[in-house]
Amino acid sequence: MLDREIFSCSICLDLLKDPVTVPCGHSYCMNCIKSHWDKEEEKKIYSCPQCRQTLTPRPVLMKNTMLAVLVEELKKTGLQAAPADHCYAGPEDVACDVCTGRRLKAQKSCLVCLASYCEKHLQPHFEAAPLRKHKLVEPSKKLQEKVCSRHDEVMKMFCRTDQQSICYLCSVDEHKGHDTVSAAVERTEKQRELEVSGQNIQQRIQDREKDVKLLQQESEAINGSADKAVEDSEEIFTELIGLMEKRRSDVKQQVRSQQQTEVSRVRELQEKLEQEITELKRRDFLHNYPSLSGPGESTDASRINIRPLRYFEDVTAAVSEVRDKLQDVLRENWTNISQRVTEVDVLLPQPEPKTRAEFLHYSCDITLDPNTANAHMFLSKGNRKVREIGQDQPLAEERFRKQFIQI
Repeated sequence: MLDREIFSCSICLDLLKDPVTVPCGHSYCMNCIKSHWDKEEEKKIYSCPQCRQTLTPRPVLMKNTMLAVLVEELKKTGLQAAPADHCYAGPEDVACDVCTGRRLKAQKSCLVCLASYCEKHLQPHFEAAPLRKHKLVEPSKKLQEKVCSRHDEVMKMFCRTDQQSICYLCSVDEHKGHDTVSAAVERTEKQRELEVSGQNIQQRIQDREKDVKLLQQESEAINGSADKAVEDSEEIFTELIGLMEKRRSDVKQQVRSQQQTEVSRVRELQEKLEQEITELKRRDFLHNYPSLSGPGESTDASRINIRPLRYFEDVTAAVSEVRDKLQDVLRENWTNISQRVTEVDVLLPQPEPKTRAEFLHYSCDITLDPNTANAHMFLSKGNRKVREIGQDQPLAEERFRKQFIQI
């Protein structure tokens, strides 16, 4: 099966129209190669778009009849030369600078030619020895930014002093004496720095991921500890409430029992007194008839001793006293409980201080010891400052007593 590219013009990428063959052997559409050479008319140097071979003078173009007939025959067989739509350059793509008409996507950009090439037009850079030395990079729309606007030269140098790309003429002109290196050296250095920076970033990411994992474990531990504390506290308070309920029930039972006992005694005595009253009334009736009755026994009223009407008030006072003491205990110990709760903290690494205000958080007053100071040193009042003198001073208290007088 014949490849359509064999019969396509490398300029317009369509099937050859009025094919012509230039002296180097490559074939083009007559109009395409004429337009290409018209652009080179001022330099009077004409070249082949594929192999870059210089052709002087401008070759006279003659139609390649055999090739034209072959192309026409191939058209009849249905051979199509138009590439697929996805090969054409869109607004966001870098277009081939050699293609005419609808241009194809560039595969590479050349930093020497300052042009971008599609796959077909890039072939000379792989075939021609002079072009193989050119620096090819990924397609870029910013090739002109690599050309010095002052000298119209490719900026192959980098000025580290001014941190900008420059051409060779700039390095011997306005950047003379500056720290300059080749762009390749700078790219290598920057790449190395980026690799080191990338490694540091990756290490920091790993460290932070470990910290996150530790914090997750800490969070789970806090939640577990808090749940356990709440559960245990609920159990303890439930026990306390149960104990209080039991004591409440005991007090109630004892009071009711004692109530029944005392009421029974009162009723028993009350019944005796009522019987005595009945007996006395009967005797009072018989008193008027002495012959009917003799003297009888009398209940001694002095035996009844009515106490002050307090009854169970002392019980209420005792229970109130227990309540007050329990409130005092809870109040005194609540501060301790609350403090234990608020003391729970996750110890995170504190950032290093950078500003003066941050450093002042760690400041403290320093007082110098006069008894250990060098004999050549004078201390100020308060022993906060020191200065050096050129002669020995009396030691200890006598020396510093004289020093304080001078200062």
